[in-house]
Amino acid sequence: MRIGFHASHEQIAPSRLLADVQHAERAGFDMAMCSDHISPWSTRQGHSGYTWSWLGAALATTDLELGCVSAPGVRYHPAVVAQKIATLGEMFPGRFWTALGSGEASNEHITGDRWPPKEERTRRLEECVDVIRRLLAGEEVTHQGLVTVDRARVWDLPTTQPRLVGPAVSVASAARVAAWADGLVTINQPVEVLRDVVAAYRDAGGRGPLALQLHLSWAPTSEEAEAIALDQWRTNVFTEPVNWDTETADAFDVMGEHVGIESVRAAVEISEDLGRHRDRIAELAAVGFDDVYLHFVGQEQERFIDAFGEQVLPTLRG
Repeated sequence: MRIGFHASHEQIAPSRLLADVQHAERAGFDMAMCSDHISPWSTRQGHSGYTWSWLGAALATTDLELGCVSAPGVRYHPAVVAQKIATLGEMFPGRFWTALGSGEASNEHITGDRWPPKEERTRRLEECVDVIRRLLAGEEVTHQGLVTVDRARVWDLPTTQPRLVGPAVSVASAARVAAWADGLVTINQPVEVLRDVVAAYRDAGGRGPLALQLHLSWAPTSEEAEAIALDQWRTNVFTEPVNWDTETADAFDVMGEHVGIESVRAAVEISEDLGRHRDRIAELAAVGFDDVYLHFVGQEQERFIDAFGEQVLPTLRG
């Protein structure tokens, strides 16, 4: 099992986040991943740097493997996504992967295009994956469907193909992405749900490593850990279709006014006890995950990185 650091662009300015990922490497984290948003989930989070610029800087100034979750099809044309993937893959062989998702209205509405229903978004994603794979293989691609591509070609290709990973939270999504993904990434849920997600992916022929992104809040006192989680993550507790279809940070904030700490606990592992966090990470990883990315949901990362680097990572590896 490898332990990674999650870099949350919605919560931290890109310059600060670059220093954080460098700090995480020094503290002993094995790899990192990040989000790819144009809008945060809350005005309190208040950030949203451009992921792809930041990834180039992070890859150039660390030795970590990095990945991001991104949505081709609306905000990003799939040929442009393929070019971005290929460029980072060519510059940093074997160190970059991308999880390709169907998107959220909070990021994609900016183009003014109609926001389609989930099944249509999923079929569009599958077309985009096919286009991206063909472009990364060196083909000239023309495609007419839910996306349109006219004689596209990526000229600088990586020698090592970056993995195209399937992000999935539900059993149905895990089974569906198995048809094309080079691995699976999901988020922390009850153990029995995670078992079903992993089984659905593998039973449908899913290949490659399994990764878990684990949202957590730690502080020296339980009161502070709860306050951090409630302030920063209460707008991230909504399930589908609300999280898919809500368009603005202001709208998430209105809904978040009615969210209490118990609802946040369902989405975030909250404790002042480092041993409890260590045991929970081990319990979830034992479901079958090769990689676990820790996302401390606070905006100040230094104390978390140092504490987990010194007291949690070594014992997990031991």
